[in-house]
Amino acid sequence: MTNDRISVNPLIHFGKPCVSGTRITVQNVLELINEGLAFPEIIEDYFPELDTADIQACVQYAINLVAAEDVFPISQAA
Repeated sequence: MTNDRISVNPLIHFGKPCVSGTRITVQNVLELINEGLAFPEIIEDYFPELDTADIQACVQYAINLVAAEDVFPISQAA
């Protein structure tokens, strides 16, 4: 799950994943996407230090987390 655009540093935001070289968390970026903002809006209105590839890296980071997750079905009570 390597991504050179995302870094985890225990001294920045308590170790939450951030866009490398910034204090912008992956979570902050994903929340804006969830609100329906387009990538150019996120850059222009919130984080001008980012570029489209940074935002795509945030999305890919989340995809990688879900892909690596083990899911175990819960048996239904009879």
